[in-house]
Amino acid sequence: AENGARMTIRVFYSPAPRQVLQHELRLAAGSSVQAAGEMAASEAGWALPKDVRYGVWNKATKDPARSALQDGDRLEIYRPLRVDPMTARRERFKTQGARSAGLFAQRRPGAKPGY
Repeated sequence: AENGARMTIRVFYSPAPRQVLQHELRLAAGSSVQAAGEMAASEAGWALPKDVRYGVWNKATKDPARSALQDGDRLEIYRPLRVDPMTARRERFKTQGARSAGLFAQRRPGAKPGY
């Protein structure tokens, strides 16, 4: 970083469904994604799981230790998925059934089930 230049970024983290925490962070220009995420977590008092992933502006970061941030970036910390999305969808479909999903959501009055 050239002679102490600073930048401000916003860090977002969702520890649980429908709960989003945010923290504004001032750090040295050119800081890495991973360093910024760890710094924000320690400043804000967030307990991050070991296998978190990072993204900048809703785009996953492949190598957070080497990816540099720019002033004004939105850093997102993603917690690991607890359930495979396809499994969750199948389970939902079992309880909701075909009638309330997709093509069959709206039926003609008096129509047979599934049409």
